[in-house]
Amino acid sequence: MYSRDLVLPQLLAQRASEHPDRLLLQDVAGRQLTYGETHEAALTWADTLRRLDVKPGEALVTMLPTGIESCLVWLGCSWLGAIEAPINTMYRDRMLQYLLENTAARVGVFAERFLPLLAELAPDLGNLEVVVVPDLTAPAPDIGVRIISSDDLLAQSSPARDLEGPAHYDIANIIHTSGTTGPSKGVLVPWAELYQFATTLPDEAIDEHEAHYCCLPTFHVGGKAALYTVVLSGARLVLREVFSVREFWADVRRFRCTTTGLIGVMAQLLAATPAQVDDTDHPLRHLHVAPLFSGIDAFERRFGVKSHTGYGMTEIGVPLAMLSEERSDWRSCGRVRPGYEVRIVDEHDEELPDGEVGELLVRSDRPWMLNAGYFNMPEATARAWRNGWFHTGDGFRRDADGNYYFVDRLKDAMRRKGENISSLEVEAHVRTHPSVLEVAAIAAPSEFGPGEDEVKVLVVLRPGAALEPSALLDFLEPSMPRFMLPRYVEIVEDLPKTQTARVRKVELRAKAFTERTWDHVTGRYLGPDADRR
Repeated sequence: MYSRDLVLPQLLAQRASEHPDRLLLQDVAGRQLTYGETHEAALTWADTLRRLDVKPGEALVTMLPTGIESCLVWLGCSWLGAIEAPINTMYRDRMLQYLLENTAARVGVFAERFLPLLAELAPDLGNLEVVVVPDLTAPAPDIGVRIISSDDLLAQSSPARDLEGPAHYDIANIIHTSGTTGPSKGVLVPWAELYQFATTLPDEAIDEHEAHYCCLPTFHVGGKAALYTVVLSGARLVLREVFSVREFWADVRRFRCTTTGLIGVMAQLLAATPAQVDDTDHPLRHLHVAPLFSGIDAFERRFGVKSHTGYGMTEIGVPLAMLSEERSDWRSCGRVRPGYEVRIVDEHDEELPDGEVGELLVRSDRPWMLNAGYFNMPEATARAWRNGWFHTGDGFRRDADGNYYFVDRLKDAMRRKGENISSLEVEAHVRTHPSVLEVAAIAAPSEFGPGEDEVKVLVVLRPGAALEPSALLDFLEPSMPRFMLPRYVEIVEDLPKTQTARVRKVELRAKAFTERTWDHVTGRYLGPDADRR
């Protein structure tokens, strides 16, 4: 399907040979690398990892902030034929430990700021034997494994020019996602699938003289695809570790960025800022925004941009897409992209007619465009790939013109600020509190509209126990990823259940807000006006 020249590491090598002095990577703090420097640094990382006996096909765990080093380590790992398994930088405690165990990685690359998280887990670090730290400045903590400064290793290494690099059917990453119920699953993302993410923007959106602004994390496919998009066009990539409303337009102007990708809530936050006389005085022209929101037309007029959208998952690429000029209804995710097949089906995988809501299934007429399964989870892979189609777990409908509309999540999961959240993982954290007898986690409506959730937990206390919602949040905060922390807490006497003792979460979601619901943001109970939220 693809020549090896289109796979990112080899494509970068070709660009580096053609234009070695052209800028490729810039971070907002001032560091920058050319195409030639980036390629040489990636090959040097490959040699460094090889000196640590990292083998082809082996998982390498990384926990790095979005920045130049996260790109270089990934590329070096890919040249070697190993598979990077990046860890969400908000993970800690039991979730961090689970990922270390799930990947069985012997070698990790961690930023210095995350070493205390490993120290808290020691000695339960799975198979981890060596941790490389690119920015080590202080004495490393004693965690029972070897900790090395990458400066020492890189100084002893040289570019590994004897490596062939990956093919399109090789695995680019193991990306862990809580897209379905149960523990986080490591999605095996082939290079061909990642290429589909990277080609979502229209061809004319960016060229070799322009720059793409990336404030999405490089431990997710959004950040990975940003680098791929830029190298495909021969352009520059500008990196900011965390999205900032205050700095967004200043960064765009300073680095002359013409494209970017935003989660829908990010665009809404920009839209909520007071109007300025210079709102259109910037070089940005094209944005990929998903999901869209009701004010997207006003957003485009105010800032003088075009907003393209689509629907995708770590497991499937972006099978549905829509250009700004094709949009007739902001609620639509678009139409089917070439190379994909989609169906909307009932619980028996039988196709439903237009207008009816069912589960979206996806497959491809080209090899390796979708995930290659879940790492070390054959049963979960088999469930997701029933009848030769990947089951997204998302409810969709299609209109007579072939436009697709996301309706709701059929699975017991939530999505908050671009992060998929398993309710079972939330419940597992809450259940560790000694006063908690039972807990149910559900998605509550967000002020940012469809496609964005807030996390709510309903808690039954042990007999005789007392617990304030604020005290529960204080208990959870040190060990729980911030995006997963419940915004709403409700202490209840019991939970509605089926005859087989399953919690009736449909009933709980139907009345997500009551006067007994406590809001972590305001620090108050919602009170008698809760039903009007």
